[in-house]
Amino acid sequence: MLHTEKHNSVHIIKCDNDDDGIRHTLRSSVHRAAWMLDVITVDNKFEKADEIRAQLKKLTEAGVDGVMADVWWGLVEAKGPKEYDWTAYKQLFKVVQESGLKLQAIMSTHQCGGNVGDNVNIPIPQWVRDVGDADPDIFYTNRAGTRNIEYLTIGVDDQPLFHGRTAIQMYADYMKSFRENMAEFLNAGVIIDIEVGLGPCGEMRYPSYPQNQGWVFPGIGEFICYDKYLEADFKAAAEEAGHPEWELPDDAGEYNDTPEKTQFFADNGTYQTQKGKFFLTWYSNKLIKHGDKILDEANKVFLGCKVHLAIKISGIHWWYRVPNHAAELTAGFYNLDDRDGYRTIAHMLTRHHACMNFTCAEMRDNEQSEEAKSAPEELVHRNARPQGINKNGPPAHKLSGFTYLRLSDELLQGQNYATFKTFVRRMHANLDYNANVDPIAPLQRSKPEIPIEEILEAAEPKLEPFPFNKNTDLPV
Repeated sequence: MLHTEKHNSVHIIKCDNDDDGIRHTLRSSVHRAAWMLDVITVDNKFEKADEIRAQLKKLTEAGVDGVMADVWWGLVEAKGPKEYDWTAYKQLFKVVQESGLKLQAIMSTHQCGGNVGDNVNIPIPQWVRDVGDADPDIFYTNRAGTRNIEYLTIGVDDQPLFHGRTAIQMYADYMKSFRENMAEFLNAGVIIDIEVGLGPCGEMRYPSYPQNQGWVFPGIGEFICYDKYLEADFKAAAEEAGHPEWELPDDAGEYNDTPEKTQFFADNGTYQTQKGKFFLTWYSNKLIKHGDKILDEANKVFLGCKVHLAIKISGIHWWYRVPNHAAELTAGFYNLDDRDGYRTIAHMLTRHHACMNFTCAEMRDNEQSEEAKSAPEELVHRNARPQGINKNGPPAHKLSGFTYLRLSDELLQGQNYATFKTFVRRMHANLDYNANVDPIAPLQRSKPEIPIEEILEAAEPKLEPFPFNKNTDLPV
């Protein structure tokens, strides 16, 4: 059986400009494999050159187009503010270039460790964590006061707490240094995608379900907005809205609760009240604004480069079949049966010419336990049809790409490898890779900022989901 790590496979979706700029459209297929997380060692060394060359050779023979690699902030800027060491990554990228494969680089400004699939520990830079010794509120915080050091809270996005820099300025400087030091690979067309990290696991979400704090599937998770910076922001927003008495939720339960055990997510619960809707709008809007600000910086950094910008959205598929969508709400996705929480994000992405990378594309409803009320197929609701299907003309919707997690020696051996090669061939619609199908144009400058009120208009469902066929024409 082909080995795969559930919760981790990634489906890459491009947000095009049709239908108010928010209909998901798909471009020509690119199939990638992602390395194990320790391809660069925890002391920022590249010690696996021979092993990597052998793996890349096997991937090339399988017809894979490229690879994905995390570029860890905690390794590169470990020594001090603006002290960057790109030596190991330059060596790795040179090996990729020599193989003839393309590369998606992830600007990983989060901690590696403590989540599904993590097999190493790479924290964010120590000098950043040192700031938290005096001010622990720079980290995400739950209602009980427990800190999460995977990623800085979005409450400090614009706070100059880090040797005179804000969090967003640190992320921007990191990307600037990457572009300057990796110009050789950008100019040569080796690096074709930049995924911009926006939260834990690199995903644009709150750390609502941390395994290292005891969360177990299918717990609903918790709202993570109780640091002093986000709490002050909410109080200011509530006062401006004419409700200074409103506080952050105190009835939403704990990590491993089920929705009905809470007042917030119960039938006719707080989430359906004026106060609850205000909070959920604020909570999700903060996340959208966070992504918008950092993507604007990324766009300025990579302006003119022939790359696609992308972000990663986690597929929160548990509790999808209940009206409250509790696990999505705690993660920051204000998605309900009558409210589309993903079109708002897609609308924001269009201004930056950016794509959405979505997870759980490989999962099936019947593989999930009934108690989880899980529906990954309904959440993704899309088939892998690389060339699209339209008998009456050019297809409007094509598969953009698929990244297979995670590259390992086990994958490249015996029957696993044979099945993987068939899978790659199917993902290319049984066609050879054609680099000229979808040439990458130089990245253009972001469009003017979209008012949040206009972004929220996209929450009103206007489109029927794409039809989902259980059987495709190219089964593996």
